[in-house]
Amino acid sequence: MPATEQGKELVYQVKVTLKGVRPPVWRRFLVRDVTLHELHLVLQAAMGWENSHLYQFTIGGDEYSDPLPDLDMKDSTRIRLGQVFRSAGTRFTYVYDFGDSWEHEVRIEKSLAAEAGKRYPVCLAGRRACPPEDCGGVWGYEELLEAIRDPEHEQHQELLEWLGGPFDPEAFSVALVNKVLAGSPYPGDDESSPRP
Repeated sequence: MPATEQGKELVYQVKVTLKGVRPPVWRRFLVRDVTLHELHLVLQAAMGWENSHLYQFTIGGDEYSDPLPDLDMKDSTRIRLGQVFRSAGTRFTYVYDFGDSWEHEVRIEKSLAAEAGKRYPVCLAGRRACPPEDCGGVWGYEELLEAIRDPEHEQHQELLEWLGGPFDPEAFSVALVNKVLAGSPYPGDDESSPRP
């Protein structure tokens, strides 16, 4: 059931920041009262990840992920964002890809009334490109950037080919993120199901 305040549906303003990467990679967006699993999908689309690895949320000492028998975590499809929101500034951790271990800080900055007719989720702002998948986590990403910036580096050409061409770590477009969010599939999507 969507979170409401005086009969109005609430949306949450969320800022997600990738930890350990400098300058920071971050996104700010508005999202309905979605499940943690749906929030995972929003985070994937907003950040620019490919949703090809496992994930987990850590909230108040509890871990949440996909309901898989080999993961000893709580079911992320059974808890909603509104259940973890305590006050403006509520924070928790989101880890994507247990191998590369991309750790994100998720901060629920505030709740506000949803605007009638507005589509959610919607990205409001952000900075810098998401690192490429499978590049080796924070340290691997730093090494990759060093190699592609230096044409004399022994792995320069090899890594450019692996990336499929040039990579600009400063690139970011709110419009592009919103296009991805608008086209991303969410659980329960059909003509009558609202998007997160």
